[in-house]
This record gives sequence, structure tokens and C-alpha cells, in this order.
Amino acid sequence: MSWASWTTTGVYSGRGGVLTDEVGVLTGDLTVHTTWAADEARVAVQYSGASDWFTMSGSPTPCDTEEESRALHQAVVDAVQLGGGATVPPVPHRAA
Repeated sequence: MSWASWTTTGVYSGRGGVLTDEVGVLTGDLTVHTTWAADEARVAVQYSGASDWFTMSGSPTPCDTEEESRALHQAVVDAVQLGGGATVPPVPHRAA
């Protein structure tokens, strides 16, 4: 089974933060983590430096390839920076 993961620290949320399943909205200095395995991406966020992780609303999401999951991770980071109660965006697909 193939898998991959990415973590980006120091992501400052935009106004309105990011929506999580467990605790609602997180704002401020966040860490974003994406794990891809079995054609699925799971996205979690935490306050940078904290130990508790929270599921970003919209996760898990179908994701066919490792390349798509990396693009999704960047799209998630961008969404968190925009804020507005960000949720996991659609998976960016590579142009044919």
C-alpha cells in the first residue's frame, strides 16, 4: 500500500479561521497535516506547538494519486490562509 504525508507549520488563518469536526472554528497560528493512503486524503489541523489534532471539516476526501494529494495539501493551506470557516476544498486535478 502506498501512502504519503505533508505537514505545514506556521499557517496563519484568515478571518473566520478553519472549521473542524470536533471543536468548531480554529484561528491563529496553525499547523496543517495531510495524509494520503488507499485513494483517500485525511486533513487535520492543530494550534502550532499543541498536541491535539482536529479533523478539518470535509475530511476525509477521495484522492486518486499522491500527486493530487500534494496539490490538495497546498490547496488546504491556501484555504486556511483565506479563512472564512475554511473546509477541505475539492481535489485539484492535473490538467490533461
